[in-house]
Amino acid sequence: MIDSHCHLDHEPLLSDLANVIQRSKEVGIEKLLTISTSFESFARVKDLINRDEMIYGTIGIHPHESSTNIITSKQIIERLNENSKIIGIGETGLDFYYNNSEKNKQIASFKEHIDASIKTNIPLIVHSRDAEKETFEILNEYKNENLKILMHCFTGSKEFSEKLMTLNSFFSASGIITFNNSLDLRDTFKSIPMDNILIETDSPFLAPVPKRGKKNEPSFIDFTAAKLAEIKNISKEDLIKKTTDNFNKLFFS
Repeated sequence: MIDSHCHLDHEPLLSDLANVIQRSKEVGIEKLLTISTSFESFARVKDLINRDEMIYGTIGIHPHESSTNIITSKQIIERLNENSKIIGIGETGLDFYYNNSEKNKQIASFKEHIDASIKTNIPLIVHSRDAEKETFEILNEYKNENLKILMHCFTGSKEFSEKLMTLNSFFSASGIITFNNSLDLRDTFKSIPMDNILIETDSPFLAPVPKRGKKNEPSFIDFTAAKLAEIKNISKEDLIKKTTDNFNKLFFS
């Protein structure tokens, strides 16, 4: 089992890392992908990937940070080359719900990440909130570039997922699929092919039921896996094997 998106550099995970890793291993997690969101975050990610062989990292600037953390594709590629355990670009994308950064700055940053992903053939980890139209339009501009796309913590519409499937996108399910009010999202994941699905926690955020309201951690992915297996009408064991295979195919082939 693999947690394809967590933030181990956030508290309370960072100060309790040894126990977080131990509990992850106890539920059968073999890899943790900890995600960069800013230059400061990336410095912590670089340290974390050396703490345990199961931890991998990414380089990226979250859309919330894109007004103050200006990055170029050249800088992304340079940081990718610092360590072979930096295996993803992001999280990047568009967030027009909070608008913590100006839209034009978010779009410019997103395109720099996309350019780096194309040049290196490293997967692009995409955050999209209240920006389905713009996210798809931008990604679709690069449809002939064999871009490796992972829609992290996917909460989009079924129509959005169908459009993204034309770009061979992968979709990561988070604890949100366990929430009582997520009927539409569960229906969307029912329609997405198993070949295109990963699982994640986005910890320390979005703890799944029955841990909702608590600080999330990677070991809680077990609850998300169980719910997704139920949605897809397959065994949890088969779900775990398939999502693990999908992760390794996306990031290591």
